[in-house]
Amino acid sequence: MKRNYQKELDKIIENQKKQQWVPKLFLHSCCAPCSSYVLEYLSQYFQITVFYYNPNIYPKEEYFKRVEEQKNFIRRFQQDMFQIREQRSCHEINFLEGIYEKDKFYQMALGLEKLPEGGERCFQCYELRLRETAANAKKFGMDFFTTTLSISPLKNAEKLNEIGERIAEEYGIPYLTSDFKKREGYKRSVELSKEYGMYRQDYCGCVFSMKERES
Repeated sequence: MKRNYQKELDKIIENQKKQQWVPKLFLHSCCAPCSSYVLEYLSQYFQITVFYYNPNIYPKEEYFKRVEEQKNFIRRFQQDMFQIREQRSCHEINFLEGIYEKDKFYQMALGLEKLPEGGERCFQCYELRLRETAANAKKFGMDFFTTTLSISPLKNAEKLNEIGERIAEEYGIPYLTSDFKKREGYKRSVELSKEYGMYRQDYCGCVFSMKERES
């Protein structure tokens, strides 16, 4: 039977509310636009640290552009949320940038360069980023880790959750199952991107996705 990751997340959040517990979530973000809805949604229930770890991004100018967009969105979003806290709960959001170790990405992609987007090379890239996220979540004593990647219609949520849960067992820290594109999450991220005037890239991030877009 196909799992409904959104319903699984609903149950986790409902249990937290009953216990009046606000867990610490280490959230891997692929970019500011994808993080927008996820932060709007999850900041009601979690203390979030956004972890920007994307060694796949090409070229380096694009990487730094996306980092700045992420930091700017978090700052502006929190300012807005502070003004409406009487209407809804919103917990603090912190930011941590990972190391831009692009050589690690190319080493991972060795032999997979000619595969199409959405295949095994992408799955290996998911794992590279989620593994680093889990390691840091463990290091900083977080209660959960997860990623914004599942919000994209082009990303395989089933594979992301499978990889996340496997890594969670290895590191001994729970993976927050999710499929953020559900309940019009992707649509909301597009709306928020327009509302905040965000830069929305037209390719996933790596040199291979750029070449596929150009062709």
